[in-house]
Parts: sequence; C-alpha cells; structure tokens
Amino acid sequence: MDKRLIRSLMLLITFTILLILVILRFDSILYLLVQLLGLLRPLIIGFAIAFVLHRPCGFFRRLYDRAFSQTKAAGAAQPLAVLTSYLVLFAVIAFVISLVVPQLINSITLFAGSLSSYINNLQTWINNLIDRYDWSFLQSYDFSTLTDTVKNLAENALSMIKTTLPQIFTLTGTLISGLVTGFIALIFSVYMLSNGDKLLSQVRRTLSAYLPEKVTAPLFRVTRLTADIFSKFLAGQLIEACILASLCFIGMSLFRFQYAPLISVLIGVCALIPMVGAFVGAAISAFLLLMISPMQALWFLIFLLILQQIEGNLIYPRVVGSSIGLPAIWVLAAITVGGGLFGFIGILVSVPTASVFYTLLKHDVVRRTKEK
Repeated sequence: MDKRLIRSLMLLITFTILLILVILRFDSILYLLVQLLGLLRPLIIGFAIAFVLHRPCGFFRRLYDRAFSQTKAAGAAQPLAVLTSYLVLFAVIAFVISLVVPQLINSITLFAGSLSSYINNLQTWINNLIDRYDWSFLQSYDFSTLTDTVKNLAENALSMIKTTLPQIFTLTGTLISGLVTGFIALIFSVYMLSNGDKLLSQVRRTLSAYLPEKVTAPLFRVTRLTADIFSKFLAGQLIEACILASLCFIGMSLFRFQYAPLISVLIGVCALIPMVGAFVGAAISAFLLLMISPMQALWFLIFLLILQQIEGNLIYPRVVGSSIGLPAIWVLAAITVGGGLFGFIGILVSVPTASVFYTLLKHDVVRRTKEK
C-alpha cells in the first residue's frame, strides 16, 4: 500500500479519535482550558499591554534614535522609549481617575442630598396630572412613602455589609492575587517591549526549523495580517475616542451642561467599545444629568445624537477608514457572538478578529476565482 495513503489514513483515524474524545469529555476539556487560561492570565494581560504600547514605544524610539544618534548614549534609546511609554500610560490613567472620581462622588452626594426634593417634585407633578386629566386613581398612592422605602433599603444594605464582614479576608486574598497578577503582567509587558524583536525572531527561527515552509509561510502571513489589523483598529479607535471626547467637552461647555469633564471622558471611554459603546455612554451620562434636571438630560441626549451622527458619518470613516474592512452587518454579528461567548472582552476583540477571518476568506475567494 502507498505510504502516502497509509499516512493519510493514520491522520484521519487520529483526528476521528481526538474528535470523539473531545465530544465525550467536552466539559472536562473546557474546564482544563479555563484553568490553563487562568494560569496564563498574567502573560496574556502583559502581552495585551505590550501590544497597546508597541506603537507609542516605536514613536519614542525613533525620537530618541535621532536625538542620540551622534552620542555614546545611542544604546539607551530603547530603554528610554519603554520608560517614556509607561510614564505616559500611567499619567493618562492618573489624569482620568483624578477627573472622574471627584465628580462621580459629587454626583452621588448631590443625588442623595436631593432625594427628598426629587420625591416632592414627583408628588407635585402627579398631583398636576390628576388635576388636569382627572387621573384620580393615582391619588390613592402616597409618594412620600418612597423616602421611607429608600431609607429601609439603605438600612438593609448596611445590615448586609455587617453580615458579610467575614468575607473581607476572601476579598483581601483576591485583591492580593490581583496585585500579583498585575505586577507579573507589567514585568512581562516590559520584557516584551524591550526584547520583543529578539523574541519574535527566536520563535520564527524555531518554527522554521521544525515545520515545513508550506506551513510556516501561511502562518507568518496570517500572523502579520492579524497584528496589522489589530494595531490599526486599536489606533483608530483611540484617536476617534479622543476626538469624540474633545468635541463632547467643547459642546457641553458651550451649552453649559453639568459634569462636562466627567461625561466627556465617559463618552470617550465608551467609544472604544464598537457599536454598543455609544448607547452605554449615553445611558450613563443621561442618568447623571437626570439627577440634576430631566430637561437638561433630554437636551443632552439630543446634543449627543447630533454629535454621534457627525462622528459616525464624518469622523469615523476618515479616522478608522478601511482599516477594519468589515461590512456593518458582520460587525454587528461579530459583536453579538463575541459578547455572548466571552462577555466584555469578546465585544472589544470581536470586530478585529472577524475582520481577520473576513480578509482571509476574501483573499482565498479571489485566489480560487483566478485559478478557475
């Protein structure tokens, strides 16, 4: 019998056995995969941080290369670029926290202090409706009891907190574990940024040594395509979010809306989430303004709707452009499937991932069409 045929049969039998094992032991295999991902979480987070900072680090590297090209400090360009990238990242995070947290606390305090006033206004509004439209069935309800209801909820919440004090130790352990994971991820991301080129070269050389060229060539091509699409998508989303946040802040300042810095940052951050981010940002922002004035919340929604139209039709196509290369229907499908399978992370990475598969499929269709 032909050796090639025997090898094909062995591969088919092996694949069939593995497929049967996966089907029969799917729960166990899924559990092992979840445990493995948990162990690799610091490395995955570190790789994600390094990927986000790759372009800024390259930008700073070119600046330092030009500055130190004629000096003995030329070798310090890469470490300085990595250090500058992390300093910028930490500065941005600190700026956002210092901008958002105080206003958020102020908003909650204002809402708690004005709760009785809101309930009284609601009672007055209901009474006006009763007088104007003869909605007498509402008159039997005493809306002042809402205050007692809220107070009871607060007391129950305090009681619940007291009963869950023993869980503080568990929470402390989780916090320490999270800090350790974050520290390991940070160290790994620094290593990736500092020695990423050398590491990729070693991986490429190792794969080329053990795998045939017909396997490594398409593998390297798909890897380059994936990195390029994810990088362009991330850069475009960040630039578009910054532009949208700036326009939102300018517009809210001109129209004298409350919480302009807080809401602008919130809108910008939510803009990083494809498609659904706009609705999430609008809902949270409108709720914050609703605590102050329902009319102001309504006018803000109208303002944001106009701004979203400008952003969607003028800014987004020019900033992100054709970097995604994915029709709108597939974007929606990717977000739905990604969010259903992997939650928030799935929503973030589903669009560029779907774009990679879509691009590969499109290239394969073109190639097969030409061959015919």
